[in-house]
Amino acid sequence: MKIVIPGGTGQVGTVLKRALGAAGHEVVILTRRPGRAGEIQWDGRTPGAWTAAVDGSDVVINLAGRSVSCRYTAANLREMMDSRVDSARVVGAAIAGAARPPRVWLQMSTATVYAHRFDAPNDEDTGVIGGSEAGVPDYWAYSVGIAEAWERAQRQAETPATRKVALRSAMVMSPDPGGVFAVLSGLTRLGLGGPVAGGAQYVSWIHEHDLVRAVEFLMDREDITGPVNLATPHPLPQRAFMRDLRSAWGVPVGLPATRWMAEAGAFVLRSDTELLLKSRRVVPGRLTRAGFDFRYPRWPQAADELVRRARKSVGLRSRTRRP
Repeated sequence: MKIVIPGGTGQVGTVLKRALGAAGHEVVILTRRPGRAGEIQWDGRTPGAWTAAVDGSDVVINLAGRSVSCRYTAANLREMMDSRVDSARVVGAAIAGAARPPRVWLQMSTATVYAHRFDAPNDEDTGVIGGSEAGVPDYWAYSVGIAEAWERAQRQAETPATRKVALRSAMVMSPDPGGVFAVLSGLTRLGLGGPVAGGAQYVSWIHEHDLVRAVEFLMDREDITGPVNLATPHPLPQRAFMRDLRSAWGVPVGLPATRWMAEAGAFVLRSDTELLLKSRRVVPGRLTRAGFDFRYPRWPQAADELVRRARKSVGLRSRTRRP
């Protein structure tokens, strides 16, 4: 197939391009700064010559949007909103204007759309959409608003010949440099991989191999439209998540961090504590009911596999891990 990936130069795009290209598909990346074969320039806001790549393609996977790994200032939040909504609108316009539109448009969204909660998991049917709960920062509601506007831009696009799916993705775990797994592994190896603010908040995640397999599954399932959670069936509290990651790396101790310590660390890393403190208890209701089989449903086994590959890539010797 011919697969077009707007905004495909980030971590998720790299994972998908590598796997889909290896499977024999033609993968075209739309990016602001093309520099490699198979990359085409676009600005993420306006139509241009890039629309020719969409016309005649089989699948569009739109990943475009400003990285959330930043300080959540008013300016950065606005850029997150605009970059996501503008790119979804212009991709929708390109599909609507295509003589041969793609048969499916997979639009990246986020599991952050769901409420901060501990009591029950969020699936697509019964999950609580929200972000203004008591005791959480007001700006968390803006993050939810970004996700809602992102999905709304896809829904409102007039693309009757193209099936539309919104990918509500949890954190993607890959050993590639710069991703969330690499960051957490670096902290773990420094002895800083302990619970944050008590560690009761849930972590939802998905292994990169299952992400690719879920995307391929959704490409083929003509009966699935609308939002789909891309997350393991077994989210777990942050303290357990980090304990298993320490075990995989063979690190016996992880220093805990209070909320104010997390704030200070996020400031130094130019990131935001919402990424650490919001409880994202998300499960893949629609994928599970459709018969999708996760290769890595539980975190201990996934962490072991990712650490093995991370060690191999940098030539680290393995330590004894869990029996």
